[in-house]
Amino acid sequence: MGLNIVGISAFYHDSACCILKDGKLIAAAEEERFTRIKFDPSIPRHSFKYCLSEANLSIADIDCIAFYEDPQKKLARQIWSGHVPYDSALLKKNFNRPEKEIKEVLGFHGKILYFDHHLSHAASAYYFSGFDEAALLTADGVGEWATTTYGNGSKENISLFEEIHFPNSIGLLYSTITSYLGFLVNNGEYKVMGLAPYGEAIYVDKIKKLITSQSEGKFELNMEYFDFIKGNIMYSDSLPKLFGVPARKRESSINQFHKNVAKSLQVVLESILIEKADYLHDKTGSENLCMAGGVALNCVANSKILKNTKFKNLFVQPSANDAGAALGAATLAHVSLTGVRPLKDKLQDVYLGPSYSSEEILQTLAGTKIKYKNFTGEESKLCVETAKRLSKGMVVGWFQGRMEFGPRALGARSIIADPRNRTMKDRINTMVKKREGFRPFAPAALYEKVLEHFKIEHPSPFMLETCQVISKIELPAITHVDGSARLQTVTKEANGFFHDLLNSFDEITGCPILLNTSFNIRGEPIVCTPEDAIKCFINTDIDCLVLGPIIIDREKQNFDFLRLFIDNYLKDRKESGIQHKVYTFI
Repeated sequence: MGLNIVGISAFYHDSACCILKDGKLIAAAEEERFTRIKFDPSIPRHSFKYCLSEANLSIADIDCIAFYEDPQKKLARQIWSGHVPYDSALLKKNFNRPEKEIKEVLGFHGKILYFDHHLSHAASAYYFSGFDEAALLTADGVGEWATTTYGNGSKENISLFEEIHFPNSIGLLYSTITSYLGFLVNNGEYKVMGLAPYGEAIYVDKIKKLITSQSEGKFELNMEYFDFIKGNIMYSDSLPKLFGVPARKRESSINQFHKNVAKSLQVVLESILIEKADYLHDKTGSENLCMAGGVALNCVANSKILKNTKFKNLFVQPSANDAGAALGAATLAHVSLTGVRPLKDKLQDVYLGPSYSSEEILQTLAGTKIKYKNFTGEESKLCVETAKRLSKGMVVGWFQGRMEFGPRALGARSIIADPRNRTMKDRINTMVKKREGFRPFAPAALYEKVLEHFKIEHPSPFMLETCQVISKIELPAITHVDGSARLQTVTKEANGFFHDLLNSFDEITGCPILLNTSFNIRGEPIVCTPEDAIKCFINTDIDCLVLGPIIIDREKQNFDFLRLFIDNYLKDRKESGIQHKVYTFI
């Protein structure tokens, strides 16, 4: 009988749980998807329960729980920083909190193994890459003390040979400028990345005053400009003085200055990452690079690294943030207990969350007056009918199969639309997603036709790098201002029904591409259940909801009753689980 190992990340950001059954990844999910609390940092009790159910196991069957960081090392940094006073009630509360809550909340009293934060990140990339050997680069805000690590993996072994320690952090540099630009830390960094192409890199010299690249893998922040150690904001008064412009207030207008700062920051980030990746290549001699940590979600930088270094192959953990570190902890525990690498093949998809049967969906609809068409047993017709609606300019909520693990919607919990429609980007940003108008949307494309439309030389199944759009078809809804797109390549083997839909759309329109964005609105997690999808459908300007085999057209509904449905059944909308006054690592 094989080992059953649960991996957990919690108490910081992107709390999550996963389960390995005899070395096979069975299930994984973020806690926020169940609680509907954005970035829920609590112990993942709901995702733990889901993972056990999906693996058909009871808590008595679990051999080990692996935690993604060392709580004692992290507490030592918090004491050093002054955020947890020594010998305080808070110190006693935080002391070994993971073990306490794993026992008291999850009810598990067996073996618990702890692994360093960045080692968990590295493992989450390497063990899922399919590489027999690789160089390893992790970068985020901070783990226990490390903010960036360099290492190598060979067969089942991982070694991290160099670390950069707090407060020197390229992740915190990016987050500080994110805060200065008026976006929420831990949430708005990707907005800065999306804003950058609208600007000019005229402030690179000023950004370089904030960080100095040193020999080998080292770099250092100029702490004159930062206040995240003991202050209530990320930056000191010196930062606005450096730029000569006050910090932008949240929700205020964005001008060219803000765009130029974003562009300059992105250029400096890319320059440092390329330089340090070159150093890592020289140290390891590997052609393969694995990346994880929050910085690895910067898909623009990922593309620049692959293009401008000696590495020939790149694998980025699809859930590169802390949620994915739960996967790394679980795999490290498997190696520790068995001496064997749990996974040898490359991760093909991240459909690791809950699914809902046709019967469950119909049961949800049975207590409502929602009008729908049922295509059970007629899946090909469902795809054709959906593609027809898309070709007529409709925005579709697409809810199929198992939910994705990680921050990207990849055709299971997606909002989709025609990428050829010039009005679609503004419409979805304003009326559907309810977010800033500059934000770009990503394309999902049939893999077998991708080379006709995008300049890319390899599959991109997880939307983790950008490429140039070269299509003869005009694709204004998914082409960013600099001509780039964050591409998802879709195959029948990995993406199944979503591939069928793209095929149907291609047959009708001659376009094998769809706009694909996450099925949620601003401030809420991606939908998990049919109820979540119905609520999002009602609260937005989505024209059509495809819920498993069911098509629900907006124009045929009684909106007064739908609003009553929200009030009576789906009224437990939560606010964000993060306090944004300071960076949440404290």
